[in-house]
Amino acid sequence: VSPTSPELAWKIGEKIDDPVKMYLADVYTAIANLVGNPAMSVPCGWVEKEWKKLPVGFQIMTWMRDEATMFGIGRVVERVIWEK
Repeated sequence: VSPTSPELAWKIGEKIDDPVKMYLADVYTAIANLVGNPAMSVPCGWVEKEWKKLPVGFQIMTWMRDEATMFGIGRVVERVIWEK
């Protein structure tokens, strides 16, 4: 389990002049793509920024060919957080 992104979402085009910031936004999710492990981002709540509610999530990553575990964890998290 890891964060999906190191910071909150920014406005479209806001970081276009800062390629390092854009690259770092993918630092947690790129690992799964590089090693070939299944991963997914699960929404887990909301954070206020500039009087707007923005979704936040965390990433679940499992061993290769173990998508069933990943989806099972995601299902439990979804039930706990959203089905109150």
